[in-house]
Amino acid sequence: MHNGHRKQAARDWVKKGQKGRPQTGGVRENMKSLQARYLDRLAELYPTIAAASTEIINLESILNLPKGTEHFLTDIHGEYEAFSHVLKNGSGSVKRKIDDVFGNTLSRQDKQSLATLIYYPAEKMSRILQTEKNPDDWYKITLYRLIAVCRRAASKYTRSKIRKALPKEFAYVLEELLTERGDLQDKESYYDAIVQTIVRVGRAKAFIIALSELIQRLTVDHLHIVGDIYDRGPGPHIIMDKMMTYHSIDVQWGNHDVLWMGAAAGQMGCIANAIRICARYGNLDILEDGYGINLLPLATFAINTYGDDPCTCFQLKGSDSYSASEREMNQKMHKAISIIQFKAEGQIIKRHPEFGLEKRNLLHHIDFERGVLEMGGKEYKMLDMNFPTVDPKDPYAFTPEEVDIMERLERAFMNCEKLQQHMKFLLAKGSLYKVYNNNLLYHGCVPLNKDGTFKEVEIYGKQYKGKALYDILDNYVRKGFVAVDKAEREKGRDMMWYIWLNENSPLFGKDKMATFERYFLAEKETHKEKKNPYYDFLENDKVVDRILKEFGLEHSFSHIINGHMPVKSKNGENPMKCGGKVFVIDGGFSRAYQKQTGIAGYTLIYNSYGMILSAHEPFESKESAIENETDIHSDTIVTEIVSKRQSVLDTDVGKELVEQIHDLEFLLEAYRSGRIAERL
Repeated sequence: MHNGHRKQAARDWVKKGQKGRPQTGGVRENMKSLQARYLDRLAELYPTIAAASTEIINLESILNLPKGTEHFLTDIHGEYEAFSHVLKNGSGSVKRKIDDVFGNTLSRQDKQSLATLIYYPAEKMSRILQTEKNPDDWYKITLYRLIAVCRRAASKYTRSKIRKALPKEFAYVLEELLTERGDLQDKESYYDAIVQTIVRVGRAKAFIIALSELIQRLTVDHLHIVGDIYDRGPGPHIIMDKMMTYHSIDVQWGNHDVLWMGAAAGQMGCIANAIRICARYGNLDILEDGYGINLLPLATFAINTYGDDPCTCFQLKGSDSYSASEREMNQKMHKAISIIQFKAEGQIIKRHPEFGLEKRNLLHHIDFERGVLEMGGKEYKMLDMNFPTVDPKDPYAFTPEEVDIMERLERAFMNCEKLQQHMKFLLAKGSLYKVYNNNLLYHGCVPLNKDGTFKEVEIYGKQYKGKALYDILDNYVRKGFVAVDKAEREKGRDMMWYIWLNENSPLFGKDKMATFERYFLAEKETHKEKKNPYYDFLENDKVVDRILKEFGLEHSFSHIINGHMPVKSKNGENPMKCGGKVFVIDGGFSRAYQKQTGIAGYTLIYNSYGMILSAHEPFESKESAIENETDIHSDTIVTEIVSKRQSVLDTDVGKELVEQIHDLEFLLEAYRSGRIAERL
């Protein structure tokens, strides 16, 4: 166990004994014993006055360092190239470092070229060196520039933290170059000798790559992903691979993430939805190539069932890279899995009447002879009536072929090693919400009543609202994977499907998911999904303050950082709500939503000087970024500057360090009073 964890456990142990009923003599004696045992444990870590004193000095010095930079991204939706680029440029943070270092001493073009090199060092170098007449000179100039930027990025961290971030191959040399050597009379000649040696021995390329990656790492201290990694875009699995290697990260699950978690846990409604969305956006490769899930049984079934059906209601969305035959095959699979989905969901709804979703079971409202759907007291003409697998007398029953397909898919999802690794990562690093450095992060909405009060929601026979609702749903997501009791595990799995689309789910926040209507009904009125009242109160101080207080935040400088609902920037909608208390940062990372939003996503940076919210234009491609040095053009639309530059002391980590200092001072007093002997 890590030292900090051990100390925290010991503290919690002591504090636990201090709570509750008035203490009797025996309890007081026991408390003294607990404190003594805690001090003994602490003395094992710091056995002398010198050791305890040194650690206090170290921790105090850390408290006075500038706060590390936090980077907030949301609603990535499988757009790997744009995600990767934004990580590399730190939403403009790398450029700001370059500007800080070089000011007007470098041209705009030279700064852009240096930035591109930092983002894509190997690829950019390869192109530069093809035309560079004096590569050794270029290496030297570039190394000096990168070292200067890296020093700037490293300036807010302790040497210990920097040391841990250094690549092993160049750790010693990098530490020398990044550290000011006051003991040297001629520092320039010392550093020049190191750089020249790097070039002379042929390690300049590798060193530039190492420096560039180190700058990327040091520029952003911590990454927050505020939900929806999956669906719509082509590379969620690649994003997950990248996230698993990131140095410091947390995730607030989005409803699309929980959908895939449910699928990985074997929930059939989630499996069908995940496959359907992949088919809808022309991304079945994610399943077949990304996760190695065999879709041949589904494809064979689709051809046999819908061979003569043009499946015109199941056109691909947002993809034009398919051939005519591929498109036709995709549409048939799309229809096949959609019908299976409606059946699977009907079975879940019947199994759980407490979910309150009976109105979403629509197959039994179809008049198969007349080709109309009865809904809400009205009749609507169906756009498609070719349903050979639907029995009008029992419309939610699977055919034997569908049973076989779904059982195969269930095994495939549950036994896919890569998918399970990704889901374990989401469980370990993720949650439904996060309170971090006086900010509240969540993906969707806090379910509210029309009067702005917290809505009570029934979860398996008990009522929950506000933070308690988030906590119980988070608990059930985890039960769906790890519960020993089979019934509890099944309830957890079904709850993941509930979180995906229920109107009372904090991650959905609409009165219905109109999937059926969008496929089969032409009338736009049926497609409308009414938002939770939460979205009507985002400018209401009292309601926003009530939400913050519910999650333990009552500071004037606290914020809600919110994903999920695209901000229609082109219509003049402001992502900053309630006088700066709420940041809604979904601006359309997903290409499918960029027509609605008018931009290609928001990112939020929170550094020691305050908050910077940027709106991004669409990312062209990695190739263009390297060849033409095009970056994602970003406009800073909101800047919130703090009156006093924030230090580590102002953060959650700072609070922990203050507690550790207090404990160490307690130990120091015990040493000096003679209650504990030093362990020399």
